[in-house]
Amino acid sequence: MRRPTPAERFAAKVNTAGPLSLIRGVHGHCHVWTAGTNDKGYGTFSLAGRTVMAYRYAVEQADGRPIAPGLDVDHRCRNRACVRRSHLEPVTHRVNILRSTNHVARRAAVTHCPARHPYDDANTYRAKNGTRKCRACRRAQNRARRTAAREQQLAPVAPLTAPNTERQAA
Repeated sequence: MRRPTPAERFAAKVNTAGPLSLIRGVHGHCHVWTAGTNDKGYGTFSLAGRTVMAYRYAVEQADGRPIAPGLDVDHRCRNRACVRRSHLEPVTHRVNILRSTNHVARRAAVTHCPARHPYDDANTYRAKNGTRKCRACRRAQNRARRTAAREQQLAPVAPLTAPNTERQAA
């Protein structure tokens, strides 16, 4: 009996009638991986005694070459079980993160501080915890704090009360 090739085994574990993607620019039904998945929901596939990610195998087989070092595969359809090549795109890790909808991507997409100063090289510094801070807002806060301290030092002193004149008369 003939043993199936890895490509045949892979194809037998894909449902090509998956859901349509709701993401703009991603056309066609997802090809859903129906075999084993890892704890994060990504498909896994056994190849020559090693476990590989199903979506990476799909990209490498479709392209005929390995994915370039340093690149992640972005599921443009946002379906982790999808292995359709047109829904998968090799990109840098940064691009992959920024395309997502997590808190890191939301913060990185912000281009201005709450006071509408731009987050650019001249106006931005990094705090000790790695977050971006606005230099213009920091200068304004420091200026306001110094002004308040100066006004506190120069505050008028309440006048002394006049001595009780009734006692003097007695």
